[in-house]
Amino acid sequence: MPIKSMTGYGEGTASAAGIQVVAEISSVNRKQLDVSINLPRNLVALDAQIQRLVRGEFSRGRISGVVRVDTAEGSAGIVKVDAQLAQQYVDAIRAVAKKLKLADDLGAETIARLPGLVSIEQKNIDTEHVATVLDQAVTKALRGLARMRAAEGKALEKDLRERLVLLEGLMKEIARLAHSVVDSYRTKLFQRLEEAGLKDVASDERMVREIALFADRCDISEELTRLKSHLAQTRKLLRSSEPVGRTLDFLCQELFREINTVGSKANEVVITRHVVAFKTELERIREQVQNVE
Repeated sequence: MPIKSMTGYGEGTASAAGIQVVAEISSVNRKQLDVSINLPRNLVALDAQIQRLVRGEFSRGRISGVVRVDTAEGSAGIVKVDAQLAQQYVDAIRAVAKKLKLADDLGAETIARLPGLVSIEQKNIDTEHVATVLDQAVTKALRGLARMRAAEGKALEKDLRERLVLLEGLMKEIARLAHSVVDSYRTKLFQRLEEAGLKDVASDERMVREIALFADRCDISEELTRLKSHLAQTRKLLRSSEPVGRTLDFLCQELFREINTVGSKANEVVITRHVVAFKTELERIREQVQNVE
């Protein structure tokens, strides 16, 4: 099963016994699971039901959406206008306009925008009656959302696999060059000591031992072993049917740490170029991983 993205959208509609429920749900990336679905005010008691449905389907991402409920007669809400407050607004505004010698151009559209005049009163709807229909609509929306997240996940997986090939190629090239790093560093140390005026350095056993210790500090074989292991684990995770976003993010951090160590220990120009290219490609992978469930 391919990995899943955290980006998607789904919509579901269900009707029964004079009630129609429309659910629109979308998701974006987030480290944890955060669910926020807007319900009509008189149906907030059903929020726990929706939370349970969403959490049963997804483990990461910010899931947001809206649920609309209509009756057979149309909207489940009734528009209310406070006529008394509207009259007070008109009287007060006209008095100010007259005092400031302004045009009296009040219209219905202008008045309707004034705060507190227009409100929507929800009709009384039987919560238990709506619950079953709501369940069906939200389930359809979640299935649509899951399909889109799966489709996005396929694209992510393809991109990640291609970039992994590049990282593995760079790692092999670094490994090929790494064999000569220690010998090269040891030779440079001998040359610098001789240039500094020290004679017969190679015959001084203590000096040779110290130089060997310094040269061994350039050995990057352990870091390369760990890099190889981390890349192999990343490939394995891309085949997993479980959510792997957090684990992939952790592996990216570990890969960054190891390749940084390689760059600081292997003081060779060619290896440094490969390290820079590795880090650039790894950063692109890390950005993609942020959207993996």
